[in-house]
Amino acid sequence: STALLLQEELSYTEREGLRLGLVGWVKNTYGGTVVGQVQGPADMVEEMKVWLSKEGSPSSRITRASFTNQRTIDKLELSGFKTRF
Repeated sequence: STALLLQEELSYTEREGLRLGLVGWVKNTYGGTVVGQVQGPADMVEEMKVWLSKEGSPSSRITRASFTNQRTIDKLELSGFKTRF
């Protein structure tokens, strides 16, 4: 089913975020895109951006990746890495 496919895609993103020691969230939109927020060490955030731009989940087809509002923070504002529905 479609719902299971979407959950599977997001779980790959969750796993990658956790593997890199990041916190944040991801969510599929009705328009077929994924939005989210990631926080953590700058080098790991950059690695996640590359993964999201080039690889993603096995069933995803990435045509464009856009990253906005990047800023330095004093401490993490989120905890865990979650999929929002």
